[in-house]
Amino acid sequence: MPFCPSCGAQVAGAFCAKCGSAVPSAAPGPPPAYAPPPPNPGYPPPPPNPGYPPQGGYPPQTGYPPQGGYAPPPAAAGMSDSMAGMLCYLAGFITGIIFLVIEPYNKKPNIRFHAFQSIFFHVSFIALYFVLFIVRMVLWSVVGFGMLGIIGLLFTLVWLAGLVVWIFLLIWTAQGKTLVLPIIGPLAQSQANK
Repeated sequence: MPFCPSCGAQVAGAFCAKCGSAVPSAAPGPPPAYAPPPPNPGYPPPPPNPGYPPQGGYPPQTGYPPQGGYAPPPAAAGMSDSMAGMLCYLAGFITGIIFLVIEPYNKKPNIRFHAFQSIFFHVSFIALYFVLFIVRMVLWSVVGFGMLGIIGLLFTLVWLAGLVVWIFLLIWTAQGKTLVLPIIGPLAQSQANK
Protein backbone atom coordinates (compact mmCIF):
# COMPACT_ATOMS: atom_id res chain seq x y z
CA MET A 1 0.00 0.00 0.00
CA PRO A 2 1.49 3.42 -0.93
CA PHE A 3 2.00 6.32 1.47
CA CYS A 4 1.11 9.97 0.92
CA PRO A 5 4.24 12.08 0.27
CA SER A 6 2.69 15.09 2.08
CA CYS A 7 1.41 13.70 5.36
CA GLY A 8 2.74 10.12 5.40
CA ALA A 9 -0.67 8.44 5.77
CA GLN A 10 -1.43 5.17 3.99
CA VAL A 11 -3.32 5.74 0.73
CA ALA A 12 -5.75 3.33 -0.83
CA GLY A 13 -6.19 5.15 -4.15
CA ALA A 14 -4.91 8.03 -6.25
CA PHE A 15 -5.68 10.68 -3.62
CA CYS A 16 -4.91 10.85 0.09
CA ALA A 17 -8.04 10.64 2.22
CA LYS A 18 -6.36 12.65 5.02
CA CYS A 19 -4.89 15.66 3.22
CA GLY A 20 -6.32 15.27 -0.31
CA SER A 21 -3.04 15.47 -2.22
CA ALA A 22 -2.44 13.33 -5.31
CA VAL A 23 -0.39 10.20 -4.80
CA PRO A 24 1.84 8.94 -7.63
CA SER A 25 1.36 5.33 -8.52
CA ALA A 26 4.88 4.37 -7.51
CA ALA A 27 5.78 1.30 -5.62
CA PRO A 28 5.02 1.47 -1.96
CA GLY A 29 7.94 2.50 0.18
CA PRO A 30 8.66 3.20 3.81
CA PRO A 31 6.87 6.07 5.44
CA PRO A 32 8.60 9.42 5.14
CA ALA A 33 10.69 10.89 7.96
CA TYR A 34 8.91 12.52 10.86
CA ALA A 35 6.84 15.51 9.88
CA PRO A 36 4.98 17.52 12.48
CA PRO A 37 1.23 17.21 12.33
CA PRO A 38 -0.65 20.07 10.72
CA PRO A 39 -1.95 22.64 13.21
CA ASN A 40 -5.41 22.10 14.58
CA PRO A 41 -7.90 24.83 13.70
CA GLY A 42 -9.25 26.66 16.71
CA TYR A 43 -6.14 26.22 18.87
CA PRO A 44 -3.33 28.75 19.10
CA PRO A 45 -0.10 27.67 17.45
CA PRO A 46 2.66 26.49 19.79
CA PRO A 47 5.56 28.83 20.51
CA PRO A 48 8.62 28.43 18.30
CA ASN A 49 11.05 25.68 19.24
CA PRO A 50 13.72 27.22 21.49
CA GLY A 51 16.25 24.58 20.53
CA TYR A 52 15.72 21.83 23.04
CA PRO A 53 17.57 18.65 22.14
CA PRO A 54 15.51 15.60 21.22
CA GLN A 55 14.61 13.39 24.14
CA GLY A 56 14.54 9.62 24.01
CA GLY A 57 15.55 9.45 20.35
CA TYR A 58 12.35 11.10 19.14
CA PRO A 59 12.44 14.24 17.04
CA PRO A 60 11.97 17.43 19.05
CA GLN A 61 8.47 18.62 19.71
CA THR A 62 7.57 21.90 18.10
CA GLY A 63 7.73 24.78 20.50
CA TYR A 64 7.04 23.22 23.89
CA PRO A 65 9.86 22.75 26.40
CA PRO A 66 10.51 19.25 27.71
CA GLN A 67 8.39 18.28 30.66
CA GLY A 68 10.50 17.95 33.76
CA GLY A 69 9.76 18.40 37.42
CA TYR A 70 9.28 21.67 39.19
CA ALA A 71 12.18 24.03 39.57
CA PRO A 72 13.91 23.51 42.92
CA PRO A 73 13.07 26.10 45.57
CA PRO A 74 15.71 28.73 46.21
CA ALA A 75 18.10 27.99 49.04
CA ALA A 76 17.28 29.60 52.36
CA ALA A 77 19.38 32.65 52.95
CA GLY A 78 19.01 32.69 56.74
CA MET A 79 17.74 35.62 58.75
CA SER A 80 18.92 39.18 58.54
CA ASP A 81 21.43 40.60 61.02
CA SER A 82 18.82 42.91 62.57
CA MET A 83 16.43 39.99 63.16
CA ALA A 84 19.20 37.84 64.66
CA GLY A 85 20.28 40.76 66.86
CA MET A 86 16.72 41.22 68.08
CA LEU A 87 16.40 37.51 68.85
CA CYS A 88 19.55 37.76 71.01
CA TYR A 89 17.50 39.83 73.48
CA LEU A 90 14.24 37.87 73.23
CA ALA A 91 14.75 35.30 76.01
CA GLY A 92 17.50 37.06 77.90
CA PHE A 93 20.90 35.52 78.33
CA ILE A 94 19.62 32.16 77.00
CA THR A 95 19.16 33.41 73.43
CA GLY A 96 22.36 35.42 73.77
CA ILE A 97 24.26 32.21 74.49
CA ILE A 98 22.45 30.39 71.65
CA PHE A 99 23.53 33.02 69.10
CA LEU A 100 27.11 32.79 70.34
CA VAL A 101 27.01 29.07 69.56
CA ILE A 102 25.11 28.98 66.22
CA GLU A 103 27.66 28.77 63.42
CA PRO A 104 26.94 31.50 60.86
CA TYR A 105 25.95 34.09 63.46
CA ASN A 106 28.83 33.64 65.90
CA LYS A 107 31.24 34.90 63.22
CA LYS A 108 29.50 38.26 62.74
CA PRO A 109 30.73 40.99 65.14
CA ASN A 110 27.41 42.88 65.17
CA ILE A 111 25.43 39.81 66.26
CA ARG A 112 28.15 38.85 68.74
CA PHE A 113 27.86 42.34 70.26
CA HIS A 114 24.09 42.00 70.72
CA ALA A 115 24.51 38.51 72.19
CA PHE A 116 27.12 39.67 74.72
CA GLN A 117 25.14 42.80 75.59
CA SER A 118 22.04 40.65 76.14
CA ILE A 119 23.96 38.29 78.41
CA PHE A 120 25.59 41.10 80.41
CA PHE A 121 22.33 43.10 80.70
CA HIS A 122 20.23 40.20 81.92
CA VAL A 123 22.86 38.82 84.30
CA SER A 124 23.41 42.28 85.84
CA PHE A 125 19.64 42.79 86.10
CA ILE A 126 19.24 39.46 87.93
CA ALA A 127 22.19 40.34 90.21
CA LEU A 128 20.69 43.78 91.00
CA TYR A 129 17.35 42.19 91.77
CA PHE A 130 19.05 39.65 94.06
CA VAL A 131 20.94 42.42 95.91
CA LEU A 132 17.68 44.35 96.39
CA PHE A 133 16.06 41.20 97.75
CA ILE A 134 18.86 40.81 100.33
CA VAL A 135 18.60 44.52 101.27
CA ARG A 136 14.85 44.11 101.66
CA MET A 137 15.28 41.10 103.97
CA VAL A 138 17.91 42.91 106.07
CA LEU A 139 15.82 46.08 106.40
CA TRP A 140 12.72 44.06 107.23
CA SER A 141 14.54 42.23 110.02
CA VAL A 142 16.10 45.44 111.42
CA VAL A 143 13.39 48.05 110.94
CA GLY A 144 10.26 45.96 110.59
CA PHE A 145 7.28 46.71 108.42
CA GLY A 146 7.90 50.47 108.20
CA MET A 147 10.42 50.34 105.35
CA LEU A 148 8.80 47.40 103.58
CA GLY A 149 6.54 49.62 101.44
CA ILE A 150 9.45 51.76 100.23
CA ILE A 151 11.54 48.71 99.36
CA GLY A 152 8.52 47.16 97.57
CA LEU A 153 8.18 50.36 95.52
CA LEU A 154 11.90 50.25 94.72
CA PHE A 155 11.50 46.62 93.59
CA THR A 156 8.66 47.61 91.26
CA LEU A 157 10.59 50.57 89.81
CA VAL A 158 13.67 48.44 89.12
CA TRP A 159 11.53 45.76 87.47
CA LEU A 160 9.70 48.33 85.29
CA ALA A 161 12.99 50.00 84.30
CA GLY A 162 14.45 46.64 83.28
CA LEU A 163 11.31 45.82 81.29
CA VAL A 164 11.39 49.17 79.47
CA VAL A 165 15.08 48.81 78.59
CA TRP A 166 14.50 45.23 77.37
CA ILE A 167 11.56 46.25 75.13
CA PHE A 168 13.51 49.24 73.85
CA LEU A 169 16.47 46.97 72.99
CA LEU A 170 14.15 44.59 71.11
CA ILE A 171 12.51 47.34 69.04
CA TRP A 172 15.69 49.32 68.42
CA THR A 173 17.64 46.26 67.25
CA ALA A 174 14.78 44.99 65.05
CA GLN A 175 15.00 48.32 63.18
CA GLY A 176 18.68 47.71 62.46
CA LYS A 177 19.97 50.27 64.97
CA THR A 178 22.55 49.60 67.66
CA LEU A 179 22.09 50.83 71.21
CA VAL A 180 25.18 50.68 73.38
CA LEU A 181 24.17 50.57 77.05
CA PRO A 182 26.39 52.39 79.54
CA ILE A 183 29.05 50.21 81.25
CA ILE A 184 27.63 47.00 79.75
CA GLY A 185 27.90 48.13 76.09
CA PRO A 186 31.68 48.73 76.03
CA LEU A 187 32.24 45.36 77.72
CA ALA A 188 30.09 43.71 75.05
CA GLN A 189 31.98 45.54 72.28
CA SER A 190 35.33 44.37 73.60
CA GLN A 191 34.10 40.75 73.81
CA ALA A 192 32.49 40.88 70.36
CA ASN A 193 35.71 42.02 68.66
CA LYS A 194 37.83 39.18 70.08
